[in-house]
Amino acid sequence: MNTELPEAVAWAALCRDDGEFMLAARHWNGGISISVGERELSFGISAGQPESAVEHPAGLISFTGSEAVWAKVLAAKPTRFNNDLIANIMQGQGLARKCDPVIGAQYFPAVARAIELLRPENIVKDTPMAHDMRADAVFDNPTGRYVHLTLGGFKHRIYFEEAGEGIPLLLQHTAGCHGSQWRHLFEMPEITSRFRLIAYDLPCHGKSLPPVEQAWWNEQYLLRGDFLRSVPLELSKALGLHKPVFMGCSVGGLLALDLAHKHANHFRAVIAVEGALEIPGSMKHNAELWHPQVSNEYKARLMDGLMSPASPKRYRKETSFIYASGWPPVFLGDLFYYLEDYDLRTTAAEIDANEIGVHILSGEYDCSGTAELGEAAHLAIPGSSFKVMKNIGHFPMSENPAAFKEYLLPILDQIQAR
Repeated sequence: MNTELPEAVAWAALCRDDGEFMLAARHWNGGISISVGERELSFGISAGQPESAVEHPAGLISFTGSEAVWAKVLAAKPTRFNNDLIANIMQGQGLARKCDPVIGAQYFPAVARAIELLRPENIVKDTPMAHDMRADAVFDNPTGRYVHLTLGGFKHRIYFEEAGEGIPLLLQHTAGCHGSQWRHLFEMPEITSRFRLIAYDLPCHGKSLPPVEQAWWNEQYLLRGDFLRSVPLELSKALGLHKPVFMGCSVGGLLALDLAHKHANHFRAVIAVEGALEIPGSMKHNAELWHPQVSNEYKARLMDGLMSPASPKRYRKETSFIYASGWPPVFLGDLFYYLEDYDLRTTAAEIDANEIGVHILSGEYDCSGTAELGEAAHLAIPGSSFKVMKNIGHFPMSENPAAFKEYLLPILDQIQAR
């Protein structure tokens, strides 16, 4: 291996001295083990404290792989799909995990941090965006309001924020999140001088509370396509928008292509960030996302694995924070649309890119809506545009807004000219 591994005692000491690890490992009785070829490196954990021996084997979380695979995972800047343990497994890169699945989810944040501590330091430019360092009493650009919409037969009070002027641009957040993911775009005058940005929270997300008429607590939340598509359509009607642009990421990226297929006459263009014709997977393989013994920290750390190690850590952590803040059932429920309900594989060619502009942007490090899936969508939709965003992951607008802007501006220029 290119990376020199420490002894187990030294690894445990690194973890013991790390605040992030110790917070994530609280109450854990178990341990961490990695098998690197023929070598095994492990240490135990008792009541959240790293110990030299594994005293609680039932709580042990183990990862195995060849020396060549671990060399990629433990590099200072891992290549795509090797920057995260679960991403590596999802994409068949060579690691295997062994543990109780609930314990594996409960303490995945601690294990992921322990692996990070084995990597050489990766120097990434991590300075705050200028708008985050404004003087006291200076206001940011967006203003927030609520609008009442009838969706799915019930009255909803939908929260949205807006800023800018010109062509309306609706912004749809990712699964389990809310509109604050788009906050950086509101502070970019090269965008807001030409586009009226409108970022909304889906029902049951962020500040859009569940409908008071519905006994929503009696049934599992599942996001279905007909309901999801109705939100931007009804919001556009309520705000009097004429031919807005729609941009969404992840679930929103799929929705962008769904709207282009089913409601092209309502929009002048769609921008599908991490868009695809279909996402492989199923809800049953994601059950730990809504398990009574697994906290929202698991969701947050999983999202770290979808982001690029080249993105500033402060904004990657902010993106994860939003995931940890959501209503517990909402992320898994949104995946019903993402993994089960949505599928354009046989119908995407029906989209007429002469009637509606179609633009697809895929992050290089995204292990869910991969660049390969984005390119397949592009090839299936004649006249669409496609770009791989280098050194960016699943959440470009929030994990690395400065880099995302460089990919977004040419598309907005084209939409404005058209």
